[in-house]
Amino acid sequence: MKWNQFICPVDGQPISQQVGSLRCDQGHTFDLAREGYCNLLLVQQKASHDPGDSHEMVMARRRFLEAGFYLPIAQKIFNIANSQSGSEREFRILDAGSGEGYYLRYLQSQNPVFELIGIDISKQAVKAAAKMSPLISWAVASNKQLPIDSGSVDLVLCMFGFPVWSSFSKVLNKAGHVLLVDASEDHLIELREIIYPTVTKSGPPSMESAFKSGYQLQSEESLRFKIELNSQAEINDLLSMTPHVHRMTEEGKRRLALVEKLQLTVDLSVRTLGLTSG
Repeated sequence: MKWNQFICPVDGQPISQQVGSLRCDQGHTFDLAREGYCNLLLVQQKASHDPGDSHEMVMARRRFLEAGFYLPIAQKIFNIANSQSGSEREFRILDAGSGEGYYLRYLQSQNPVFELIGIDISKQAVKAAAKMSPLISWAVASNKQLPIDSGSVDLVLCMFGFPVWSSFSKVLNKAGHVLLVDASEDHLIELREIIYPTVTKSGPPSMESAFKSGYQLQSEESLRFKIELNSQAEINDLLSMTPHVHRMTEEGKRRLALVEKLQLTVDLSVRTLGLTSG
């Protein structure tokens, strides 16, 4: 476990490991959990007492991902990261919104040289991730104020998340990249047709804010494949990973409860962005 890549979330100073804690020179101290992570999320950064995914949502996500349904996504991420990394030095990857750590675990299994950092606002997610992957560095923190050394990251992953371009700019080195994975218009279309009376198709989020923040699009491709869910349990686990679980109506829930098997389209946009020079 490495802690030298983290900085104090209060004053941005370097942070060092003490017995059972991390501490900066100004005396700000943060306890190290026995599971192997540190909580660097300040009280004023919380929108609720326990933000992010609940324990139940984390476990549902783990069951679904460990079943291999989204393995093609993990493989795509690895291929991109591996093509960018060099053999002369460690390649530092930050998953900004790492959840319970599935994608970082896959990267570690494919290339142990990668230096991996997982950040999530959910304490439950980070706790679960740290238990399974003690060699990856984990912290509870907000993407709005990443407690990571400036210019120290080679690749930021943002998976189905909400990129904070200014924060990413601070932690990326000059040759670094952001890798975005977002839903495209047909993503889980079969599920949406069941739970909503009408379905509006829309593409991945606009890049306008990224361009205004000094990024340029370097590559864009689609990733499309089919998965088949064979039980209500698998369907519910997937649903809990999506925003649809909060948006669907009672009628939508009733219709979905009648479905035992479901073949779904996974339709994603995979985009790589870099900072413009100057």
